[in-house]
Amino acid sequence: MDQIEHKFIKVQGLNLHIAEAGADADAHVVVFLHGFPEIWYSWRHQMVGVATAGFRAIAPDCRGYGLSDPPAEPDKTSFQDMVDDLLAILDHLGLAKVFLVAKDFGALTAYMFAIQHQERVSGVITLGVPILPPGPIEFHKYLPEGFYISRWQEPGRAEADFGRLDAKTVVKNIYILFSRSEIPIAPENKEIMDLVSDSTPLPPWFTEEDLAAYGALYEKSGFRTALQVPYRTLRENFSTPEVIAVKVPALLIMGDKDYFLKFPGIEDYIRSGKAKDLVPNLEIIHLPEGSHFVQEQSPEEVNQLILTFLNKHV
Repeated sequence: MDQIEHKFIKVQGLNLHIAEAGADADAHVVVFLHGFPEIWYSWRHQMVGVATAGFRAIAPDCRGYGLSDPPAEPDKTSFQDMVDDLLAILDHLGLAKVFLVAKDFGALTAYMFAIQHQERVSGVITLGVPILPPGPIEFHKYLPEGFYISRWQEPGRAEADFGRLDAKTVVKNIYILFSRSEIPIAPENKEIMDLVSDSTPLPPWFTEEDLAAYGALYEKSGFRTALQVPYRTLRENFSTPEVIAVKVPALLIMGDKDYFLKFPGIEDYIRSGKAKDLVPNLEIIHLPEGSHFVQEQSPEEVNQLILTFLNKHV
């Protein structure tokens, strides 16, 4: 962690926090894009790993997350804002071309960026989420009312649910829920936070020190922007973009115990190779014991997969 430095850059009127490792200005650059309930810190193991191998690692906190400024109107934040922020970060830092490594909703941002700015991308690695077929994302139509995304899309409901607890406990509960292999679905008379009891332990690979780091940063940022992107943006007529093909090299690292595989149609879409229709140079690697947080659960294994891909495509 001592290798990681921190700074703020002003892009699109916001001060965005950037974590960085690897001092060689001529090194190939790897940009890490976090998901929810994550921040730059979720890439701590990978940043040190790629920096030690001679790459330059950059991990921003998305707008409204971690130490980055919230937007003036969080409820209007969109995935396109995240794409535009990434472009502005690369321009500010003078980076002509980068590798993107992304997880969870960061995968949507990464692939949108690769579609819109393919000339700026050397390759894309995503963890847990592939490129999704063009069109609306409508998993909620096939799942019960208590589906966590449906609950968190409902204005005020997640705020009331989370508001009963401190930020650290909210993050703890979500980490526990998302580490399981089943989709979080609450019964009619319970909220999502009720699915975790006070006595439920953290995953063995997630320490109290890690939880404290997350808790402090979500205490600062709150969850307002995080509920908008990804969750409420998905409800507001969001469609994944039309694309003929993303032709850059790509890798999907998929934990076979990631609950996202239980989303309607996802496992067949990945295992059948249909995702390669949109990303012809896609390689898919399955980790049999991998959870939704595979990069924190198995950092050495994930680091080696990332470095193998990077060294193959530099």
